[in-house]
Amino acid sequence: MTVHTIRSLADQVGGIVIGSGADAVIIGINDLRSAQPNQISFLANAKYEAVARESRAGAILVSRKDSDKFSFTRIQVESPSQAFAKIAQLFAPPPIRDEPGIHPTAVIAPDAVIAGDASIQAHAVISAGVRIGARSVVGANCFIGEQTIIGDDVRLYPLVTIRERSVLGARVIVHSGVVIGSDGFGYDFQDGKHVKIPHTGHVQIDDDVEIGANTTIDRGRFGKTHIGEGVKIDNLVMIAHNVTIGAHSIIVAQTGISGSTALGRHVTLAGQVGLAGHLNVGDRAVITAQSGINKDVPAGAVLSGYHAMPARESLKVEALVRRLPELLERLKELEDKIRSLS
Repeated sequence: MTVHTIRSLADQVGGIVIGSGADAVIIGINDLRSAQPNQISFLANAKYEAVARESRAGAILVSRKDSDKFSFTRIQVESPSQAFAKIAQLFAPPPIRDEPGIHPTAVIAPDAVIAGDASIQAHAVISAGVRIGARSVVGANCFIGEQTIIGDDVRLYPLVTIRERSVLGARVIVHSGVVIGSDGFGYDFQDGKHVKIPHTGHVQIDDDVEIGANTTIDRGRFGKTHIGEGVKIDNLVMIAHNVTIGAHSIIVAQTGISGSTALGRHVTLAGQVGLAGHLNVGDRAVITAQSGINKDVPAGAVLSGYHAMPARESLKVEALVRRLPELLERLKELEDKIRSLS
């Protein structure tokens, strides 16, 4: 069991202990409501201040600007969330080690090139012309299509499908159920029926990308679908053919991005956002949850709603909609007064 004192944890994150009990022992982490006196928690959102005051946690990480509001034992830091992430690592179970080598049930094409310290697990299928880099892990029952290139330190969790000619950079993490490089959804309507359009491109995923479970990324019709460096994609996201996502963007669950749409750098798409095709979304744009986008988005914009509009305007419209019953009654009263005057 990992044991630390409040003081030693403060030292780990460059914090200052305020209150009694700096030498009290901490053996774990927890949320504010569930934390016990031998656990540490954090406060990163003002709406949980009342919960923090009632918490039984031995210590709570708080921001320097908010520290004076409280009397409980606390560690002042610049960012409680970031500090808590560092402390969580101290109490985390040791990482699972994947032994290098190829499981005897894996099916490997004769010309596949696999680094000697890579780990290929049970029933994985590695097709012709594949290259897999150093220390990479291919989980059980994964399929790697022909001529795919996988960089160093990549982790594919079980049941991932990587279709032919895909390119994955270093330190990419792909969670179970992901399909990369599937055919794009494209058809011509001919003689009363839908005729499939060939998609001959590929998918390129740059370094340090993480892709959540059951997400799909289609290959380009021609050229490539491109996911930039450091992009983080949640579960259940659909990315269509020839989409480009700029570096360090965030794509949240159940978002759908139609074909040939381009996102800039540091873009945020919240949950269930839908983007039409052939759009451009500028750097650092933010699209809030369940918004629908059918036109280009300028850099730095914050949009909401369907069809999306500036977030402040969207909130005003929503507030007015909630007041419609009241406003309708007032309108009827005014109409009655006008009738009586006439």
